[in-house]
Amino acid sequence: MEKRFIIGLFCIFAFLQVSAQDFHFSQFYASPLNLNPALTGSTELSRVGVNYRKQWPGLNYDFNAYSAYFDHYSFDLNSGFGFMVNSFQESNMQINTTDVSLLYSYNLQVADTWNFKFGGQAAWVRRSAQLDNLVFGDQVDLFNRTINQTTIDQIPEFEPNGYLDLSFGALVNNEYFWLGGSAHHVNRPSLSFFPDNEAGFLPMKWSFHGGVNFPLGSRNYFGSKFDNQVSILANYKNQNPFQQLDLGVQMLFGNVIGGLGFRGIPGVRDLPNQDSIIFLFGINLSNGMVIGYSYDFMISKIGFQTQGAHEVSFRYQFLMGDPKSRNQRSRVLKCFNFMM
Repeated sequence: MEKRFIIGLFCIFAFLQVSAQDFHFSQFYASPLNLNPALTGSTELSRVGVNYRKQWPGLNYDFNAYSAYFDHYSFDLNSGFGFMVNSFQESNMQINTTDVSLLYSYNLQVADTWNFKFGGQAAWVRRSAQLDNLVFGDQVDLFNRTINQTTIDQIPEFEPNGYLDLSFGALVNNEYFWLGGSAHHVNRPSLSFFPDNEAGFLPMKWSFHGGVNFPLGSRNYFGSKFDNQVSILANYKNQNPFQQLDLGVQMLFGNVIGGLGFRGIPGVRDLPNQDSIIFLFGINLSNGMVIGYSYDFMISKIGFQTQGAHEVSFRYQFLMGDPKSRNQRSRVLKCFNFMM
């Protein structure tokens, strides 16, 4: 009984957290358009990808996120164009959030090997929910560790709401180093299902990310040439009271990707921090296809009951048109080709 009560309170807290904080992918570079609009067209290729994350499957009610995107780089316009669809589902309150985004980035070459990119994103978001399973404060009996079935609060009927969401980002990079930042929800859209509610605005999210690649030389495997390398990655996010730091190292050896990551901020032990060890494995094929899997092992006290999170990513990168035209193949950036 005590175990179920603790998990129940954790679910309540998780609902409050998700309502105020964006959903995240542990493979944040496998979902580049969600990370930073300036990453639109960042490979100077055409790219299509999908992501799926199942979080906390050990609980009675889990969280699922889906993402699909396409982006293309125009050498003539020095610009990247992108389209993305995201969907987030929380099974307890049946909260469904779906957004459709258009993205644009401009690439300014500031030196022979250095580029500065800035981009923007405009999304239309639709939210719906069934709040019959909400638990209010007057239902929780902390002394008896029970949850009452009745409440004095009444939830009126509501209609699904929609809103415009704007985001911007910038990035500086060469073939081996990158550093960027993004600001999401700059217009602070309202999340409330009730038009007269003046509270419930989505807080801005700030993100700073970067990394460096260390080439390990090229080798021939199975008749194809691969570039081996090690990448060190970092991503810091702050959204109202929540903050999160992701650190990781990934290695490309032949066509195999292996990695290890850590999520958390040392010294910050409250639940929003979600300390986790992340294990990654992927395949980078010579035809431009990258398939990745990761597992989040939560190292907090309740992590064993949640059973962590599973995440799968797939993307395919290709060059439209004639590769020999204007020597385009030699200009393709390797910086963001394989990372998860």
